[in-house]
Amino acid sequence: MNMTPVTRQEVLGLYRKIFRIAKKWQSASGQVEETLKEKDYIKKEAKTLFRKNKDVTDPKLIKQCIEECEARIEIGLHYNIPYPRPIHLPPMGLAHKQGRTFRQQEKLRKISKPIYLKSHDEIS
Repeated sequence: MNMTPVTRQEVLGLYRKIFRIAKKWQSASGQVEETLKEKDYIKKEAKTLFRKNKDVTDPKLIKQCIEECEARIEIGLHYNIPYPRPIHLPPMGLAHKQGRTFRQQEKLRKISKPIYLKSHDEIS
């Protein structure tokens, strides 16, 4: 792993932060069953994504993963939901131009995807 010691500490700090959040997590409904389900989701999601990205060596990609992680933490805490907030775009809802094909629409959708959803489709 070609991470600088500072980057390594930042990544490990984020990992620990996620597990501290999971430990203290309380679901919006307040129901014990829902809280346990959400805590489990937070832990599984963190383990899955961190393991998936453990061999990333490109500094730009590492930075992007860190930014995604921070964004998902902030959004989760703000809205009190551990799941990624979906974006709502109709299938052909991006700017229309004559002759625009579905493939071009998909490319635009991928480009316009928020940072906190970049890895979500890859693991789900």
